[in-house]
Amino acid sequence: MATIKFYLDTRREKKDGLFPLKLNVHNKGTFFLSTGYSATQEKWNGTEFTNKEANYKTKNAALRKMLNDMENAIFRLEMDGKSKETSDKSLKAILEKYLPGYVQEKTKFFTDYMTDFINLKDKPGTKTVYTSTLNKIIEFDRTCTFDTMDINWMRRFEKHMKDSGMKVNAYALHLRNIRAVFNYAIDEEITTLYPFRKFKINKEETAKRSLTAGQVALLRDYKCEEYQERYRDIFMLMLYLIGINAVDLFNLKQIINGRIEYHRAKTSKLYSIKVEPEAMEIIEKYRGKDWLINILDEYGNYKDFLHRMGIGLKQIGPVIRTGLGGKKNREPIFPEISSYWARHTWATIAAELDIPKETISAALGHEIGSEVTSIYINFDRKKIDEANRKVIDYLNSVRIKNK
Repeated sequence: MATIKFYLDTRREKKDGLFPLKLNVHNKGTFFLSTGYSATQEKWNGTEFTNKEANYKTKNAALRKMLNDMENAIFRLEMDGKSKETSDKSLKAILEKYLPGYVQEKTKFFTDYMTDFINLKDKPGTKTVYTSTLNKIIEFDRTCTFDTMDINWMRRFEKHMKDSGMKVNAYALHLRNIRAVFNYAIDEEITTLYPFRKFKINKEETAKRSLTAGQVALLRDYKCEEYQERYRDIFMLMLYLIGINAVDLFNLKQIINGRIEYHRAKTSKLYSIKVEPEAMEIIEKYRGKDWLINILDEYGNYKDFLHRMGIGLKQIGPVIRTGLGGKKNREPIFPEISSYWARHTWATIAAELDIPKETISAALGHEIGSEVTSIYINFDRKKIDEANRKVIDYLNSVRIKNK
């Protein structure tokens, strides 16, 4: 349990010849609090003012109350089982409330700290994800604090999101974001509370998000409608470029020495991918004016195209029209597909071809080994090039007859 006692700081004599009277607090470490009083060594006996000090009885009474209030606060922490986990910074904030002239600061809510946390993030995508969680919290409980956000609060918030129709993995993401802010606050010694010791975040097994080689061949060779062709081709280009993300693909400017090189928008990691003939054929088909391919020549925001692409891919399949000029009834061959499937598909097929896990990880930009020895772009590019060629050759060997 923390201890506290008076301390006349004779190291710092004031201009009036007095020394500041402080409180010496020993917890995890030692820190000092100013009492607002000063004294000479002759008028302070170590625990109180002597009768040589003017108004010594009044001052001693004020000091005793200050000390008693602080000791009671420390005792309450001990009784609540929070003494051992209370940092010096947190304890100082608690004890300062009993100092003369203390002005209660405006209550800072969890949402205020989360806003601070979001402002520390550099990537727009990351900011967007956390801001979405922030908005959910404001909608549910605008004035929540670290103190009020206990396990029961987490359960109520989880139920609120579930009742609103959110899927398990969607609200689990918001809960993980809240956990990240708690971890940040603990690191900054803002709080010692952590409801996630007992509250467990549920998650649902992610549905399959990849195509088999046969399904890729079916998509590649399918006689789709004219408006769907570009969406299908761009998906195949992503696959041929080892599952490149849309934002990275659309922002490419040129091919250098037969390779594309870029820093992935999501992670800032450097990638270098050999452009195989199959990829080059699609690039030439959609060659851009200011960009490698023409998406951003036509769309001010790549997300607009990506949204249309998602819809178009999902609609590929047989179309049955009932009667002359009747409504089209679609039978999608891959109703859940999206551009993200290209990355998962490449990795899945590479694994099926017994390409080493390390090579697949390096190709996707995942960390290899420890943080110190991890290798990304410096991993033997030849191995990655060979792996991609092997995947493409395998896909080329699969043919599906389309009606």
